[in-house]
Amino acid sequence: MAGRRRVAVLISGRGSNMASLIEAAQDPAYPAEIVLVVSNRPEAGGLERARAAGIPTAVVDHKGHPDRASFDAGLDATLRQHGIEIVCLAGFMRILTPGFVESWAGRMLNIHPSLLPAFKGTDTHARALAAGVARHGCTVHFVTPELDSGPIVAQAEVPVIPGDTEATLAARVLAQEHLLYPRALALVASGQATFAAAPGPAT
Repeated sequence: MAGRRRVAVLISGRGSNMASLIEAAQDPAYPAEIVLVVSNRPEAGGLERARAAGIPTAVVDHKGHPDRASFDAGLDATLRQHGIEIVCLAGFMRILTPGFVESWAGRMLNIHPSLLPAFKGTDTHARALAAGVARHGCTVHFVTPELDSGPIVAQAEVPVIPGDTEATLAARVLAQEHLLYPRALALVASGQATFAAAPGPAT
């Protein structure tokens, strides 16, 4: 494979998963390079973290667009201007239109704080505790128009410990997210995981 794949990370907040991807990509042997961080919120803390790491940033403010299609068109234009090959969603709090998702099919990843297909959507840790599951975790998957339903690239499990609160469980999962996302991106960037034939869940 010639060259490292050009990656954009999309964030809405502090960008902790973004930071783990940037750190992994500092290794010249890593098959992807983070060349852009984009946020829909000008005040997102992760933008400053990206700048401090020397990564170019861009803001596509959703408040400046009349509808989702207009926002997505602006986002798409920004990504294409920078020659982006793979998009990583990392705490990006926007529902993307099916047209945008389909235009990036097989080239857009998301990290979700549960062992999909369990607990799609929000409040995953509270729902896991309420369900009384023994294992919880996180999943990196290809993005498809249906929420949290794309082919799974990789998963990491954590035990649910008696006495766990939402906060303690979330912290344990987040530590695994920071390890899993760089590993999953490397699989996709190197061509080992593809949209047509994403591997099954792996720990």
